Amino acid sequence: MASIFTKIVNGEIPSYKVAEDDNYLAFLDVNPNAKGHTLVIPKREENKIFDLSKEEYDGLMSFSYRVAKAIEKTIACKRVGMSVIGLEVPHVHVHLIPLNKMADIQFVEKVKLSKEEFVALAEKISANFI
Repeated sequence: MASIFTKIVNGEIPSYKVAEDDNYLAFLDVNPNAKGHTLVIPKREENKIFDLSKEEYDGLMSFSYRVAKAIEKTIACKRVGMSVIGLEVPHVHVHLIPLNKMADIQFVEKVKLSKEEFVALAEKISANFI
């Protein structure tokens, strides 16, 4: 059965896209730790990050780097943190989280955004994606 992220890739579930190419997709996390929390995924569904081919892994990290730079240009933060946990959805995903305090990376505190805020934020980050 396809993961929720594969359904997003296939357009079956809406998302707040930040960046996309033929192999990777970045979209805002709908249950974010911080404003701008973005998920980066390979479009090809794979459960574990180290089961990706070396080429796919390198491509994911390169794409994530570019998304992180766009987040830095958009969100006032001390840095953008990266986490790869992968237990909650069986599809490789990189969390890029704007950090101002340690709690931002701990998946405990969450922020609430309206649909309009998500749309505007996705557009702003996307505009900074190179």
